[in-house]
Amino acid sequence: MMDKPAAKKDNKFVKYLRGIKSEMKKIAWPARKQVIHNTLIVLICVIVFGVIIAALDAIFNYGIISWFTK
Repeated sequence: MMDKPAAKKDNKFVKYLRGIKSEMKKIAWPARKQVIHNTLIVLICVIVFGVIIAALDAIFNYGIISWFTK
């Protein structure tokens, strides 16, 4: 009697995993070259914006220090 509920849970879990597998096959995955290209674009943008933010931080830091040391 105890085996039937466990079997139903197993069947639902197996059905869930099969559904995931079938959905993963429907995904249009990008090519390796496209992934590398997009990654490089993101890294370049992060570096550029990081430099801009660092420069603005240095400018504002200098301004605040000069304002309070007068």
